[in-house]
Amino acid sequence: MQTVEANGAFIPALGMGTWTLKGDTCTDLVVRALQAGYRHVDTAAAYDNEEAVGKGLRASDVKREDVFLTTKVWWTDIAGADLERSAMESRARLGVDYIDLLLIHWPNPNVELTESVRALNRMRENGLARHIGVSNFPTAFLAEASRLSDAPLVANQVEYHPFLNQDRVHDACRQAGMAMVSYCPLARGGDLFSQPEVAEPARRYGKSPAQIVLRWHIQQDGVVAIPRTSNPDRLVENADIFNFALNAEEMAAISALRERGVRICDYDFSPVWDRV
Repeated sequence: MQTVEANGAFIPALGMGTWTLKGDTCTDLVVRALQAGYRHVDTAAAYDNEEAVGKGLRASDVKREDVFLTTKVWWTDIAGADLERSAMESRARLGVDYIDLLLIHWPNPNVELTESVRALNRMRENGLARHIGVSNFPTAFLAEASRLSDAPLVANQVEYHPFLNQDRVHDACRQAGMAMVSYCPLARGGDLFSQPEVAEPARRYGKSPAQIVLRWHIQQDGVVAIPRTSNPDRLVENADIFNFALNAEEMAAISALRERGVRICDYDFSPVWDRV
């Protein structure tokens, strides 16, 4: 599978998102994803499914070292000792010796970023995490986190899809050698798939609209996509995006949809987002 190099980490360009997946359903889908060729699985303490994800990893025929596993520390737990405790609990629930990528899930204005980043670095130093990064960090926070970190941050996971422009974050990530990991990469459906800019290439290439959008993601420099689905057939379909390429005009047309400016994940604890 295609990978994105980011400050020494090699992150598979397509990952399996697991938000909302629970129990045996989650475990089964992780197994199916690995059978379909996925080598990147994304979870978080807040998803309440790390045990199920870990069971899926162990039930698969794929070796642990061949899977890039990401988890995240929730924003209320990113004070130094809390972050370390949360990370160790995540590793225990997952049943693994190490986590490939440990992220701060959201910034917390009530916790000094210095404290959080130092704790994140300690998790890397003691071998719990091979790589570290952040999620939902606007450019100012990202620059500060990078400055404070002894080890290079390898990723910033953010909402990104054809209805939301993230050029500023993307540019900041690439300048820092980091990957930008897209969650909600398909904009949770809506009317995205019916847009001519998506539907017409789907007809031309004999692909689904979802495959066109995911291809748009991974053709961008340093971008990784982690779509989530509870449909096993859709899971396989999403992985079948490496045997064609969009041309420059098609890429530009889909990118132009970002003028809509739709943000799906915006909460009372969210940071102040970058202006487009």
